Amino acid sequence: MSQGPRIGVFVCHCGLNIAGVVDVEAVTEYARTLPDVVYAVHNRYTCSDPGQEEIRKAIKEHNLNRVVVAACSPRMHEFTFRRTVSEAGLNPYLFEMANIREHCSWCHPSTPEAATEKAKDIVKMAVAKARLLGPLEPIEVPVTNKALVLGGGIAGINAALDLAEMGFKVYMVEKKESIGGHMAQLDKTFPTLDCSICIEGPKMVDVSRHPNIEIFSFTDVLSVEGFVGNFKVKLRKNARYVIEENCTGCGECRDVCPIEYPNEWDMNMGVRKAISVPFDQAVPLIYRINKDYCIECYKCVDACGDRQAIDFSREPEEVELEVGTIIVTTGYDIYLPEEGNVYGYGKYSNVITSLEFERLILAAGPTGGHVIRASDGKRPKVVAFIQCVGSRDINKYPYCSGFCCMYTLKHAIQLKEHYGQDVEVYIFYMDVRSNFKGYEEFYMRAREMGVNFVRGRVSRILEVPENKNLIIRAEDTLLGEPIELEAEMVVLATAAKACDDAAEVSRILNITRGTDGFFMESHPKLKPIDTPVDGIFLAGACQGPKDIPYSVSQGSGAAARAATILSKPSVKIEPIVSVVDPEKCRNTRVKCGICARKCPYGAIRAEPGKPAEVIAAMCHGCGTCVAECPADAITQMHFTDAQVFAQIEAALENNPEDKIMGFCCNWCSYAGADLAGTSRFEYPPNLRVVRVMCSGRVDRDFVLEAFRKGAGMVLIGACHLPYDCHYIDGNWKMKARMEALAKMLEKLGLTPDRFRVEYISAAEGVKFAEVIRDMAAKMKEIGKERIKAENAKLKPFIDRMFARKGR
Repeated sequence: MSQGPRIGVFVCHCGLNIAGVVDVEAVTEYARTLPDVVYAVHNRYTCSDPGQEEIRKAIKEHNLNRVVVAACSPRMHEFTFRRTVSEAGLNPYLFEMANIREHCSWCHPSTPEAATEKAKDIVKMAVAKARLLGPLEPIEVPVTNKALVLGGGIAGINAALDLAEMGFKVYMVEKKESIGGHMAQLDKTFPTLDCSICIEGPKMVDVSRHPNIEIFSFTDVLSVEGFVGNFKVKLRKNARYVIEENCTGCGECRDVCPIEYPNEWDMNMGVRKAISVPFDQAVPLIYRINKDYCIECYKCVDACGDRQAIDFSREPEEVELEVGTIIVTTGYDIYLPEEGNVYGYGKYSNVITSLEFERLILAAGPTGGHVIRASDGKRPKVVAFIQCVGSRDINKYPYCSGFCCMYTLKHAIQLKEHYGQDVEVYIFYMDVRSNFKGYEEFYMRAREMGVNFVRGRVSRILEVPENKNLIIRAEDTLLGEPIELEAEMVVLATAAKACDDAAEVSRILNITRGTDGFFMESHPKLKPIDTPVDGIFLAGACQGPKDIPYSVSQGSGAAARAATILSKPSVKIEPIVSVVDPEKCRNTRVKCGICARKCPYGAIRAEPGKPAEVIAAMCHGCGTCVAECPADAITQMHFTDAQVFAQIEAALENNPEDKIMGFCCNWCSYAGADLAGTSRFEYPPNLRVVRVMCSGRVDRDFVLEAFRKGAGMVLIGACHLPYDCHYIDGNWKMKARMEALAKMLEKLGLTPDRFRVEYISAAEGVKFAEVIRDMAAKMKEIGKERIKAENAKLKPFIDRMFARKGR
């Protein structure tokens, strides 16, 4: 026969932090009166070694099977006390914490009696939840100790080499014919003016020769399934019509090929043969036939001879891989101004982009390193560089592209080094941003070399028909007057933008993108390399514009993060996940699948005719699916509906019309409430908080139950829109749900101010306190009688709704 709950309550003085305001002894005595509490004690510092030993001792002596600690925030010591009860043989998830410091004593120092009553309610809520807790076990999944690096730029190269040197097998997938990325297109790097391919080329070769790295170039990712430690990846190796194993890269086929076409690697300013490599240092050095241009004259076949590397019959090949982690290093694309732009790009031949200029000044480029005009092949004597083309523009890309100022300075310095006083250089800029090591000195070097800087936006460029020179019209904002300059070449520093296929990569990997199109990290400060999907990491410019050193360091960082998974035989996942009741799930009867569509992690499968299934290893425990399920068929472990309802009932048992029932997300608004306490921001003691992991977990029924139990007001505290949600978009889903509920409640006679949704970050303790002060004042203004009357009017409607649900 199973034993009923035997709950032990441990109330902490925390020196005088709690006991200086709250009557700890009275709270302890009250705890002893609560159902199923068989032991209650108070001590000076529960988190101290003697305090923890007292818990372990009490569990054994009093046969406790639930523990409640009334002390500080669970965000501080929940892990500590879970470990403590675990050491005494109790399942760690049979522990609950009552926050009577940050949420009580520290924010109500002027009202000790009210603070003591609030502390009693907080303990009662914790006991009510503890009574319904069940043992949970971490989910353990095996790890495939291989990694996929998606993208072969400098960030991907660094990540792959670091992992390979640690002894892990690495698959590098690059959609282009060669690895190297944009860095391989550059002449020199700033601010040191190193030869770009001289420093990257050896690393490219290292990747190709490393025994732990396998390169899949000219390859697309078709699908990714699975979860951390166990990803299944399907690739498509596109046909080169050259047998990779047989090709020696000798180039004899290229020499005899009669067909040329524009070379994308040279920004279409140079040409390549129908059988060729994009550039001579390509890795892997394997030739490719472009069938869009090939006339199948078979001269390449004859030239190849006995090697027999040419095969016109080859088809794309599908490959399946199994990996434990994925590092995304897909880089960025360059914005090209659209037709009709004010700069005349695409219309005037002597207006080019910075990357096109890069290929001109490169010795291995289409002009052999000579900067010449497309219109007449002459060297320009006046060159104007225009900054922020597309960047910092609310109509295009509102962000700063980060490295444009520096590469323009590099180009200006290179021109001066190549041609000295024979060339005049002008830079039209908004702000010169030189905020990393050596960058300010680089800027000063350009000034000392005679580069002219004009602060202002260019409004128009016109071409002089006779000589193809360019008239630049702008405003010098330092002088406060218009300026007109005749230049022989204009170079546009265009924005770095997300890759054109970023949306497809996002869909395949189920990782999110920001409004700028770049992939979003899990948290900008604490998890800048992680994605919301465990086991998938970001590095380099796929996350946002970055220079080379930043990309290299992120590549190493991502490799280190991946290694923390790959180095283990298995990983443990917290068991606070969602579970579907197949008997209730209506997907077996009708086409539903709401949970699968709403899950931000793709952790739910809902095949027609079958009950939905949660892939526990992919579930992050936000609980959004639970609140969205129309059949109440999903339960979130450790935050079940029954546990939340028990907390609501405990909080509102006495004088409910004086209380604000709050539902706060763990990562932001609950942390904001903690900060209000830590900062000693005082507010009225009316609030009672139920902690949820995400505001997306807040069910409409929670709000209705609070009003049914007589709450004066209800508050939902959430992360800020649009991107602060720890679970991607749970706050958005809550917002849509609660806006509809608010309209319904208003129609049923509820004063709108009695139900509020507030977006409060972990840094906004001031705002949290202000919101509670405002709500308490309005609650007083509305008055108890009106609150009771409105609740009485709502109650029959809510009762009927709950009756239909079987609550």
